[in-house]
Amino acid sequence: MKWAIVVVLFAAAVAFRVWRQQRRRQARQTPASASTRRSFVAGSIGLVASREVRERLRGRVFRVGTLVILLVVAGAIVIPVLSKGSKATEEVGVVGSPSAGQRQAALVVGRRAGVVVHILPEASLADAKGALRSGLIGLCIDGQRLLVNKASSTSDTYVQDLADELGILRAYAGAGISPTQESELARARPLAVVSLQPSTKSGSQATSVIGVVLIFVMLSQYLTWTLMGVMEEKTSRVVEVLLATVRPIQLLTGKVLGIGLVAMGQAVLTVLFALALAKAVGSSLLHGTAPLELVSAVVWLVLGYAFYCWVYAAAGSLVERQDQVQTLALPLSLPMIVGYVLALVTAGSGSPSLFFEVLAYLPPTAPFAMPILVGLSRVQWWEVVASASISLSATAVLSRLAAGVYRRAILRTGGRVRLRDLLQRATT
Repeated sequence: MKWAIVVVLFAAAVAFRVWRQQRRRQARQTPASASTRRSFVAGSIGLVASREVRERLRGRVFRVGTLVILLVVAGAIVIPVLSKGSKATEEVGVVGSPSAGQRQAALVVGRRAGVVVHILPEASLADAKGALRSGLIGLCIDGQRLLVNKASSTSDTYVQDLADELGILRAYAGAGISPTQESELARARPLAVVSLQPSTKSGSQATSVIGVVLIFVMLSQYLTWTLMGVMEEKTSRVVEVLLATVRPIQLLTGKVLGIGLVAMGQAVLTVLFALALAKAVGSSLLHGTAPLELVSAVVWLVLGYAFYCWVYAAAGSLVERQDQVQTLALPLSLPMIVGYVLALVTAGSGSPSLFFEVLAYLPPTAPFAMPILVGLSRVQWWEVVASASISLSATAVLSRLAAGVYRRAILRTGGRVRLRDLLQRATT
């Protein structure tokens, strides 16, 4: 009996020792297994993302689209500089010797109208009329009247303003004011206009408008790529081969990540090109807070894509034909269109409404509303952070829902899958 007890105790001790060693071995192997599993998941997502990047960069659509965007940005930067630097000229003839008041009035009116004035003396009235008919001068001052060749000439505005100014000088002369006093009056400068609030018509506002346009164009392009890419993989049955090695969530994450990297690269290239070109041509884009507006546009491009890409990817898994894609494209893009149009209208008026300020905190419209508010200096830094946090939180929830829809719909063929049936399962 004693030997039996000893054997049982010895067996229990051995069993306990073996169990304990196995637990220690498992404890040492479990972290390695989890690490291996995480490495496999990251590698699968990376392979899918690199595949998407290669396909997009090789496509002609990407190269042509990038070139078009750069040309549009170049035009938006260079054209205002050229139009600002080039001024119209006006040749003004004067019969006899012009008085100091007439000369000063012609120059001051030209400066106000943005016209470079050249005053040319004419020996006689006949010479002045000949110069007018031949186009050597645009108008002529002959004592108390102005002569032009045609009343419909392009200098009508300048002529009328100069006529008003010379009429005032004639009234001064009739009141007995000396020529010296006339000259002093002609050199009078307008009073300074001081605004209690900063002007909204600035380079920052123009930059924010350009940024919103680029956000809309890029989101429309890359989200369409996501929608079409998922649909083509489903219809060609390529997704069945891919799902044999990777999980649906890994495939979906790699796809949106790869297209997002291409979008980010194109956006950074556009910003760097805009900054370099603005500095080269002396544009006002770099003055004030314009660089901040560009950074804001890039950030909200990323946040906007992160929010919408899951919606478009899930929608692509529901369809099988091109005509079905067209029926989904408009409803999916309606929030972007509304936010884009209201952003342009608000940028033109310079005074955002309460409704527009609310849109800046809603994830579907924040990528368009918030950059405009930043350009108008109507938000504080913490408001931008709050809006970005809301967008990130909504993106996290939406990605989980979209992944469930994608997982259940990507392998279903034979017709369009109803979203109502999948949402019930995806939320469970």
